[in-house]
Amino acid sequence: MEEDNYFDACVIGSGMAGLTTASLLAQQGLKVGVLEQNWLPGGCTSSYWRKGFVFESGATTLVGLERNMPLGYLTKKTGIEISAKKLALPMQVHLKNGTILNRYHNLEEWIKEAEAKFGKKNQRKFWELCFKISEFVWDTSLKQKMFPPEKMVDLINAAKNASLKQVKFIPYAFMSMKALLKKLDLLDNQYFVDFCNEQLLITAQNHIEEVNVLFGATALCYTNYPNYYVDGGLINLVNPFVDYIENKHGKVILRCGVEKISKKDGLYHIQTKKKGNFKCEYLISSIPVNNTLELLDFEAKPQFKKGLLESKRLNSAFQMGIGFQSDKKFDAIHHQLHLETPLPEVGSASIFISLSHETDTTRADEAGHKVASVSTHVHDPENNFIENKEKAENAVIDKLESLGFLKWEDIKYMHSSTPKAWHKWTRREFGFVGGYPQYMSIKPWQMLGARLDGQKAYLCGDTTYPGQGIPGATLSGIIAFEKLAKDHL
Repeated sequence: MEEDNYFDACVIGSGMAGLTTASLLAQQGLKVGVLEQNWLPGGCTSSYWRKGFVFESGATTLVGLERNMPLGYLTKKTGIEISAKKLALPMQVHLKNGTILNRYHNLEEWIKEAEAKFGKKNQRKFWELCFKISEFVWDTSLKQKMFPPEKMVDLINAAKNASLKQVKFIPYAFMSMKALLKKLDLLDNQYFVDFCNEQLLITAQNHIEEVNVLFGATALCYTNYPNYYVDGGLINLVNPFVDYIENKHGKVILRCGVEKISKKDGLYHIQTKKKGNFKCEYLISSIPVNNTLELLDFEAKPQFKKGLLESKRLNSAFQMGIGFQSDKKFDAIHHQLHLETPLPEVGSASIFISLSHETDTTRADEAGHKVASVSTHVHDPENNFIENKEKAENAVIDKLESLGFLKWEDIKYMHSSTPKAWHKWTRREFGFVGGYPQYMSIKPWQMLGARLDGQKAYLCGDTTYPGQGIPGATLSGIIAFEKLAKDHL
């Protein structure tokens, strides 16, 4: 067997889920090949240089480096070191009426802020409950690394790690965030409802009607955990994992788009367009399930075809990268801006902006320059085509200027991308972002699991449990490794 085209395990895609599984397999002594179609590693968690500025390719927020959270667990287990700055203020939210909310890390400070801006009525009850649920979710997630159960061994593992607390919190999987707001008599507080809806879009990709309380509470409380910033962009979160894999005799192969995967003689055979063919004993796909199934020349387990979501149930994004001159000091680098009227051409009700950190001199070639990454949701991307990008761009810049973020004349470079461009960059079907949204009809234990074909192929990433964000993708990679190891290693 040729040395250069055989790996013990091949990972398709180099997003955080794929790099997580690859790193854990490499730690076990397996020769791992990571095949990435793009010219940079990281997938939706990456950065690129253009016209004197370093822009983020997708994700901009980073949470979960503590030991009881997925990234913290992973770095402790592998010894990978991440250089990151803890943010003093995780985020500000700008409401339609001009109110600015400081999303403080400290729970007590945040409750007082919420009471001051939304009124005291049941804010404390709501946030204390949400935080208690979020602590339970994070604590449980790393104790139940075989979740969701797909085999008897998973159920046995779940039973061994079960607790009365888990039984106590299960009912929240059957309650929507809207039902919780109604129970606490908060549905008539329209600014608070808008706040919850737009915040949930960031981390759960859906609104209060469809997000269950287990996920919703965790999503709303992610600013109550330490948030971080990586100098030079999130590519510098990715690179330490790439280095780790390659130092363990693995390879991360770029510009290596996969065209077909088949099975023969007990091995998976992977055809690529530019880099030849590869063979492996274990296959891990970290690209969306929609894309994965199109590559397979063999049958995946029926649950995956049944669990596919169509464009009408997904979101893509309209994004902008802005390089501008500024000496202004901002209270926070992450901001969500609620819009008085829907964004032209896009129809979204809010935009999210992330700024380069004021101490980071590596995001721009010239001193005194900053970078702004702007994104907003585009629902049903296959059927919502943005015809006039300039109209949306102008509305975004006008909004940023009205709030004092920048001035038109200070912009040195700007570019934008629609779902079509996002699809071209990532190859994700429909150009959808953020993974599969939360839906009340899909309970946590009904989400897609990791075992792709019931043999030696596995799936991870943001279309499997638990879904969205860097912490969720990382946890999905941990779970894929744990199931593979339990099954075969």
